[in-house]
Formats: sequence, C-alpha cells, structure tokens
Amino acid sequence: MTSSNDTASPETFGIDDETESAQDALPPSLDDIEMIARDTIDALPEPFRGPALAVALRVEDFPDATMLADLGMEDGFELTGLYDGIPVTEKSVMHQPEGPDVVWLFRRPILDEWADRGDVGIRALVSHVTIHEFAHHFGWSDDDIARIDRWWE
Repeated sequence: MTSSNDTASPETFGIDDETESAQDALPPSLDDIEMIARDTIDALPEPFRGPALAVALRVEDFPDATMLADLGMEDGFELTGLYDGIPVTEKSVMHQPEGPDVVWLFRRPILDEWADRGDVGIRALVSHVTIHEFAHHFGWSDDDIARIDRWWE
C-alpha cells in the first residue's frame, strides 16, 4: 500500500509534543505506554481507525526469546515494536487466521531510545512506534514508511 501523503507527523494523528506535561520525565509504566498507544489508535483518521481497532495491542517490557530468534535478532533493546499478523493487503476470504493480528510494543527498548535521543517526548515516540507497526498491518513495508516518515533519520 502506498500513499501520496508526504507530510506524516505526530500532529497528523492528534499528537502534540508541546502539550506533554512534566510527568513525561518519569518512565511510563506498561499501562501508560498502552494508554498512549490506544490514544494514538483512537486519533487515526477513518478509514484506518476501524480496522486498527480490530488488531490486538500488547505491551510488554521486552520481546521474548522466540520473537527475537524468529527475527534473527539477539538484543531485545533493538526492537521497539512488532506487527505480528497478515497485512490486510494480503488477506483474502480464503484466509483462515491462526489467531488475531497483534501489534506489540516493547517498553524497555522504547524507554532506551527515548533516553538516548533526548530530543523527543515519550508520547511522540510511542505514537510513532504505534503508527509504524499499524502501517505494517495496512500493508506498508519499512521502505514505504520511510518515504513518508523521516522521523528516524
């Protein structure tokens, strides 16, 4: 899936780092990360919001060893999020799901990146990771995402 939108930003999805409070200086809990992610999903424009709400959202401190092995990774700090499922662009009426599509967010790697960057609020970072993973759900590759979102440069 491609898009002609080349102005993706946190503000596109209702995220405004200028309104973050001093509380954001404290490391957020798993529940806090989930709340930020759910706020991000709720702020998605239609027609994305409805299908996104059908995807399970899981927030854990770290990816488990099996996930890392499946991705050929060793360091759990390298993975801030993961989409686990079949993108909507690849599903068909013949598709028999083995389980729900899941977007995983990993708190400790997100916090590590937040601390390392020092130039971005935690809400913006969690929102970007959330949107990135949901973009995979909608069939976007990392290259597709990079063309419209220069966030990681």
